[in-house]
Parts: sequence; C-alpha cells; structure tokens
Amino acid sequence: MSLKRSGVASVLLLAVSCAPGGASRMEAESPRPAEIAQDGKLRIIAFGAHPDDCELREAGVAAKWAAQGHHVKFVACTNGDIGHWGMAGGPLAVRRAAENKKCSAILGIENQVLDIHDGELMVTMENRRTICRLIREWRADLVISHRPNDYHPDHRYVGVLVMDAAYMVTVPYFCPDTPYLSRNPVFLFSEDEFLRPNPFTPDVIVTIDGVIEKKLSAMAALESQFYEGGCNGGPQLVPDPKDPAAVAARKQQVRQEFIGYFSAPADRFRPALEKRYGREKGASVKFAEAFEVCEYGRRPTPEELQRFFPF
Repeated sequence: MSLKRSGVASVLLLAVSCAPGGASRMEAESPRPAEIAQDGKLRIIAFGAHPDDCELREAGVAAKWAAQGHHVKFVACTNGDIGHWGMAGGPLAVRRAAENKKCSAILGIENQVLDIHDGELMVTMENRRTICRLIREWRADLVISHRPNDYHPDHRYVGVLVMDAAYMVTVPYFCPDTPYLSRNPVFLFSEDEFLRPNPFTPDVIVTIDGVIEKKLSAMAALESQFYEGGCNGGPQLVPDPKDPAAVAARKQQVRQEFIGYFSAPADRFRPALEKRYGREKGASVKFAEAFEVCEYGRRPTPEELQRFFPF
C-alpha cells in the first residue's frame, strides 16, 4: 500500500507543519559538515579505557606530534575510580584526573576524562554517540584506540566503540547536532601482545628515543598507578615518605621497569624498524611505538602513513 493511498503521507505532513517551527525547524536541525582545519597541522585523538592507557601506548608519538605543532588529544573513557588498592570512588577519580592533567602538560597535549565508572564501560548507543561526537568535535585526521581483543573489558569495549564510530562519524543524520566529518579519519590500534583471535600486526612503527624522557616523566606523574601499584599493588610497595633513600629507590625501580617495558617493541619489531629507517639506524633504535590500521576506517596509502608519522 502506498503512503499516499493510506493517508500516512498526509498525517506525516500535518505533523511536520503543526510542529513548533514547522519546516523551518526541520531545516534548522539539518546536519552540516564540520569545518576543515586550515592551519596545515594534523589532528589526532586517542582513546584509552583509563587515565593511563593512552600514556602507556602512545605518549611518545604524542610528544613528537606536539613538538611539531600538531593537535593531539587523549581521552580516558572511564574515570579510573577503582584503580587502586587503598582508595576508590570520587577521591580516586579526582586524583587520577589530576595525574592525567600532569601527563598532558608534560607531553604538550590536551586531555579529557569521561565520567564513567572504572570497570563499567559498556557498548551502548549513548557511549557510541559520545565517541562519535568527540571524534567530530576534534575534527580528527587520525584516531587511535585499543584493539577489541584484550584482557580488560573496558579496553575491549573502547576498541568496539571506536570501531563502531569508524564509519558513523561521516553519516550526517547520526548525531546531527554535531557537524559530521566529510572525510573519514584513519583509525589505528595501539600495540598489544594478545595472540587470539588474531595477533597485533604493525603497519607503522616509529622510534621514540628522542622523547623517551618525556614518556618516563609521564609515567612518574601517574603515581597512583605505578609508584603505588594501582589496584594490584599494596602498602608494601610504598616506602615511608620520611625515608628519602627508600623513596628514591622505589622511583628508580619503577623507572627501570618502564625502560625495559618500552624497549620491548623495538626488539619485537626490529625488522620493521630497519625497513623504515635503514639497517644501521633501525638496529640502533632503543624505544619504539607501533600501530595497526583498523580496516573499518579510511584505508591510508603508505605515503599518507608517512605524512601522519613524519618522524
């Protein structure tokens, strides 16, 4: 049955014309494209589950981008309010937001912590809209997130939510209140070591040797997570603040652990580093960060990836 013959068309037209503002209101709500940035700089937004995840995986490239004047934003999708062995709730969320802000100042970037409880991030329409709006508002060229296979449910669901936004950010009538992107960004996954159902495969790997001190300083600023051990730590890790030697020793221990941790990707992906930088320079790289292209966003050419990572 046609709409016209059933009378539905007339009812719909009447509803529109009788609504406040009528057709003019419909036109006012029509979606519009986001303005294209004119400063010639890249716009990068990274999503992590907690207020330390982006810093762990992409603080090095973020510092390098920022040094070149590009625009970088880290978003923590939960507030981290159960990420400690001795405190929780609002006080911990406030503490972790302050630590996150210190990291951003060290790296020269922007940051945002969403007000979602740690451990409770879910794949919902509301959260999909939130991620979509954040990507649009940043007018992103490049979006980074966890992969959707990971030990932590918050990590997994960040990956799913960002993948779900990988096309929707270009759909005008999805979240029409936020200007849509005329060109889909490139979406990347940050490195992990999980093998099932599929292992991480680097499409880009870059040295961060020149900014490793900034990354280590960011880790030092996340005291609740690393100096004190986060939710799996305990009071045995925290020396008496009246014992400067013990405090210094604990800080040095954390630093050395991160030096080993951040050197692992360079050793793991040495052939890729030698291919990118040449055998001699690639062999000398000590610290690196690696990323995999998500197939659901725009497929970048090798030349475009080089433009995104001009290091």
